[in-house]
Amino acid sequence: MSEHQNLMVCTGLTKLFGKKQALTGLNLTLGPGKIVGLLGPNGSGKTTFLKLANGLLQPSGGSILIGGHAPGCETHSIVAYLPDRMYLNDWMRIRDLVDFFADFYADFDLAKAMEMLQTLHLSPSDCLKTLSKGTKEKVQLIVTMARRAQLYLLDEPIGGVDPAARDYILSTILQNYSENSTVVISTHLIADIERVLDEVIFLKEGELKLFDTVDNIREREGKSVDQLFREVFAC
Repeated sequence: MSEHQNLMVCTGLTKLFGKKQALTGLNLTLGPGKIVGLLGPNGSGKTTFLKLANGLLQPSGGSILIGGHAPGCETHSIVAYLPDRMYLNDWMRIRDLVDFFADFYADFDLAKAMEMLQTLHLSPSDCLKTLSKGTKEKVQLIVTMARRAQLYLLDEPIGGVDPAARDYILSTILQNYSENSTVVISTHLIADIERVLDEVIFLKEGELKLFDTVDNIREREGKSVDQLFREVFAC
C-alpha cells in the first residue's frame, strides 16, 4: 500500500450493456481506512460498479485500478467480495465452506471465522441446506469478513434480513475489518447503516451525483445522509 495510497482509482469508468449505459464516465478515488456507502435506486449502477471492481465485468471505457492494478489475478488477493445473490451450495457443511475459503485465500483467518460462527451458535457440522435464508447470508458474510483483505466489496449485505440481524451484520463488519482496509457497502437501507459510514457515493442512472464525507454532508446540508438521499432521488 505504500506505493498506492489510493486503494481504488476510477477514471472515466464506463460500462455498456448493448446500447444501455450502466455507468457513465465515473471519476472516483477511494483511500484506505474508510467505510463507504454506495447508494442509489435500482438500476443506478451499484452492482455493475462492484462487479467491475472485482473483475467480473470489464469496462467499456475508462479504467479502474485497485492497488495500482486492473482488477484480475493481482487484485483478487486484496479484494473480498460479497455478491448480492446467494452462491452457497446446499450440499456443503459450514466446515466445507470454511475449508474451501482457507485453501483458496492465503489471507483467510480460520480462527476469526470459527469465532464468528460460535457467536451465532452455528456448528461447523451444520449442513447449509438446513439453514434459513437469513442465516445463510450471515455465513456468507462471515467467510467474506474472515479474510484480511484491503478492500471489502459488499453488495446488499443487509437487504434480506430482519432488523436484529442487520445489527449483527453491521457489528460484524465494524469489528472485523482493519483500520487500513476500506469497506464499500451497497444498500438501499441508508438509515440502517448511516451510523457506521465515513463517506457516501450517490449514483443515479450510472452517473456520480455525489461523493463526500458524512460529516461534510451533515455540516453543509444540515441534514442526515438519508434525508439528502430522499431529496436527490425524489420521484
